[in-house]
Amino acid sequence: MRTVTIDERRARLGVRHNLAGEYKADTVEAAAGRMVGLHASDPASVYLAVRARVQGVTVELIERALYEDRSMLRILGMRRTMFAAPLELARLIQAGAASRLVAGERKRMAGFLAAGGVTGEPVAWLKELEEATFEALEESGPAFAQELTSKVPGLSEQISFGEGTKWAGTMGVSTRVLFLLALDGRIGRGRPRGTWTSSQHRWAPIDHWFPDGLGEVDPGEARCQIIRRWLFTFGPGTMDDIRWWSGWTVAEIRRALGELEVGEVDVDGRVALLLSDDLAPVKPPGSWVAFLPGLDPTPMGWKEREWYLGPHKAALFDRNGNIGPSIWHDGRIIGGWGQNQERKVVYRILEPVSSKVTKDVAQEAVAVEDFIGHTKVTPRFRTPLEAQLAR
Repeated sequence: MRTVTIDERRARLGVRHNLAGEYKADTVEAAAGRMVGLHASDPASVYLAVRARVQGVTVELIERALYEDRSMLRILGMRRTMFAAPLELARLIQAGAASRLVAGERKRMAGFLAAGGVTGEPVAWLKELEEATFEALEESGPAFAQELTSKVPGLSEQISFGEGTKWAGTMGVSTRVLFLLALDGRIGRGRPRGTWTSSQHRWAPIDHWFPDGLGEVDPGEARCQIIRRWLFTFGPGTMDDIRWWSGWTVAEIRRALGELEVGEVDVDGRVALLLSDDLAPVKPPGSWVAFLPGLDPTPMGWKEREWYLGPHKAALFDRNGNIGPSIWHDGRIIGGWGQNQERKVVYRILEPVSSKVTKDVAQEAVAVEDFIGHTKVTPRFRTPLEAQLAR
């Protein structure tokens, strides 16, 4: 069994994640595809993740891919997490991850409707409302939830949940119905209201991205192809890493791996996996520095993180395991960054580094600030160091 050292893993990270200078991606779609999707729960993360991986990219170029060329789609995928993915990958994510959630989410919504006293026949009522909403979208074209509510009265209903608990509240039926239609692959998220940091999206029928529809993709084959992509970009990885990243069962993962040619390697005393045709060492890239956003797919790619995170977990992660903005050097985290009240990019290096790295970090901070411009970027999940820097 070949041993893959930490230094080799860090070299692979710089190369395969398009972070080392000469290995940057050429296009928005290429960067998103290489990362097996960009985390999109926080809208700004998509833009900042692309900026770190595509030389010379602008906000306008990323918006063009998402909303004009529609070569990218925001889609709920692995771990019930929102991703932005090129269309070929989005088709796989829909079949392998999103579709498996539809039945359970509809059942859950029917329960909310019944418990909230909205209807005595929640399954039929919900089905009728979904169809009416989809028809309204086909007639009107891209629309916000509020605009659809004026056309489909049932969408204006409010549901109470969690009564008697600390998470009690209300939710709009429109939010859940649109979520279900998207989860079912019938509609997609279009251009948002406001700036590129907004999460209030227009909705449109899925044929705006896929004129011939998503098509039929076998879920098992889709998961197989997604894991193959993950192993190329994130490998070597353990079964625990794959299970954590994907959110799939051990049985589903083993079935997918059974269709792939996979080899075992030793990583710090643990058995990890690589594609059989990818066992050769990766040539180390030149020295590099990167500013990655909160929820970037690189740090969120593994369950086992010590080899790149070191002692910085308390400063950079929140209590739920979400990472904030981080600074990387040659495949490991060395600090964190944020935006202060004057909208200037500020940062803190958390360990001793050379004067050369210090200079490179300062230059990268200027580049990030130029990209952001006057936009206020506040991470969806605040972390200790980012919150300190934001003051």
